[in-house]
Amino acid sequence: MGRIVKVVLVLAVLGAIGLTGYAYLGISPPMPQETRKPVELNAAN
Repeated sequence: MGRIVKVVLVLAVLGAIGLTGYAYLGISPPMPQETRKPVELNAAN
């Protein structure tokens, strides 16, 4: 029974470390890139 508790605690600690790492590294904004879109001016004529 003690071994199961130890395994659960180790997995909980590893999960917390993984979650912290994901929070710092996984949610980063994408690299900016240039986007061009043609626009029609005076389209009512």
